[in-house]
Amino acid sequence: MIIRIQSPEGTKRVEAKPTDSTKLLYEKVHKAFGLSGFNFALYLSRDKKTELVSSPRKTLKSCKLNHGDMIYLHGVNGPLQVPEEPSSCVGTSSSGSGNGENSKKPQTTGEVQQVASSIKSFVVEDEVDQMLAKESGLIERKKNLQLCRHGSNSKCVHCIPLDPWDEGYMKEQNIKHMSFTSYLRKLTSGVDKGKFVALENINCKIKPGCKDHPPWPKGICSKCQPSAITLNRQSYRHVDNVMFENPNLVERFLNYWRVTGHQRVGFLYGKYETHLDVPLGIKATVMAVYEPPQEGSRDHVKLLPDSKKDIVDEIAKGLGMTCVGWIFTDLVPLDSNNGTVRYLRHADTYFLSAHEVITAAHLQSLHPNKCRLSPDGYFGSKFVTVIVTGDKNNQVHMEGYQVSNQCQSVVKDRCLIPTKDAPELAYIRESTSEQYVPDVYFKEKDQYNNEVVRLGRPLPVEYLLLDCPVSTPNEPLYSFAVNASNFPVANRLVEGHLQDFNTLASYLQKFSDEQFLEAVSDFHVLIFIATMDMLPLREYIGPLLEAVKKRDRAQALEWKQSEHWATVEQLVMASGGGAAVLGAGGEAAAAGSSAQSSSSSTSWTCQHCTFINQTASENCEMCHLPR
Repeated sequence: MIIRIQSPEGTKRVEAKPTDSTKLLYEKVHKAFGLSGFNFALYLSRDKKTELVSSPRKTLKSCKLNHGDMIYLHGVNGPLQVPEEPSSCVGTSSSGSGNGENSKKPQTTGEVQQVASSIKSFVVEDEVDQMLAKESGLIERKKNLQLCRHGSNSKCVHCIPLDPWDEGYMKEQNIKHMSFTSYLRKLTSGVDKGKFVALENINCKIKPGCKDHPPWPKGICSKCQPSAITLNRQSYRHVDNVMFENPNLVERFLNYWRVTGHQRVGFLYGKYETHLDVPLGIKATVMAVYEPPQEGSRDHVKLLPDSKKDIVDEIAKGLGMTCVGWIFTDLVPLDSNNGTVRYLRHADTYFLSAHEVITAAHLQSLHPNKCRLSPDGYFGSKFVTVIVTGDKNNQVHMEGYQVSNQCQSVVKDRCLIPTKDAPELAYIRESTSEQYVPDVYFKEKDQYNNEVVRLGRPLPVEYLLLDCPVSTPNEPLYSFAVNASNFPVANRLVEGHLQDFNTLASYLQKFSDEQFLEAVSDFHVLIFIATMDMLPLREYIGPLLEAVKKRDRAQALEWKQSEHWATVEQLVMASGGGAAVLGAGGEAAAAGSSAQSSSSSTSWTCQHCTFINQTASENCEMCHLPR
């Protein structure tokens, strides 16, 4: 049977038999919570009046514990008291009767308090969550001159501050979903202050370790069988707004589509900040867009393995950023002369296809949200989805979404698949000999406006979506410098968009020595410097990232004088880039130009397919990509 144990910070489950002793139950709880000692007690009720004493002779059946029952764990907050029956004491010295299996020296008061504090699952939440946890979140209201009949220092029902989850205020301000922090505040607003609140993640898999029957598909029982799921409209969202620091970020991303007509995918890097337009809200501020390796066409994109993903995340972390979401295009030209695009996604078609919903759920699972109220230490995700498509006026615009936590769990356990011909419909898998899939239901209105429950085969994906507004500030922000000539973006195999040593040299030539900080204040430049083939500077780029983050010109110039960058300057000049690097001087430029002239009449190796070309053509004879 399954016994649920609720602690001050969450709930866990342990498997036990009715014939197990209470002493064995204590040991299983100790293991389940990963405690360093046995200085805790289990109670049958929340008020701690009925203690479940640890004893090798008392069984769970004799204590009237049944399958699914809840017991409560509390730490010992003082010196240990020796019980009347030595054999029933767990974790203290045993000097008389008893088998002495758990014998140890008595613990001091400090050790007991330390063990008691270790019972709480310590989860370090994101910085923005810690900031919001310190705020009251109350919505202040001014004195109503018509209804209030009190002095200026008093409050009444007409002017008392509102809770951050107040439905009337949300409807008045046209806020569709409360913030996740407001949702947590609502859960912990009761008499017990949410002491026993536990946000449990849905598990669609058969619980392992059951010995009462053969493995699936030969058998299954109620205690290991996952429960059926009824999808509900999620009342909260983890991110309330997506803000791009400046329009240049999106324009630079869209430049690839404008050149090729192919759709594109990028990952959004930035940080999570407080959002003042929603009580206790969070916004994802986008500071840079990284485009991973991919194959695109006019109607699809296929992501390829990215060997540099860890380095990109490392560079972003050094700049104070993290991956906050992903962005993709779905743009079909309507009139190329005036730049209009087709209006494809709306209430009569779909907002996100089932394929896109499943991808978004998968990416959200890769970026879980740390949560202290969850037994697993995480709940949901702050990862956002942004799509660039056409609006009802046939103009390019952005829409933001997240998928619900229920969707995230169903996709994580491989229960949701797309349909073949209807992008607005998904489908819940049917159980097979390899996988048991629980039933997933959703509610909808029938022709008589009555609520009916239907099995999710098929399942409209609108039940899984949460919209998230996308915006740009009135005054653009620039965490990175905006240069007239941008450095090429990575993984764009198009002429004029390729990254190589010559491109780096030509780019740096446009800046003076004093503008070195501006030259390297580009996320794509920093990634290229850290990963370039001839001399990657990943191990040495830390101080430069710090300089860019703080906009410290002196620190950037100091890093420029390092031997590592001096070696790069020499390599760039020796590669025949035709341009001097910052501070190299006229002789170096002439040498580079001479080297390029001599190399144009000799063979050259393609950097993309490694084919050795014997002619001085500008395109590779094998892969036809630019030199």
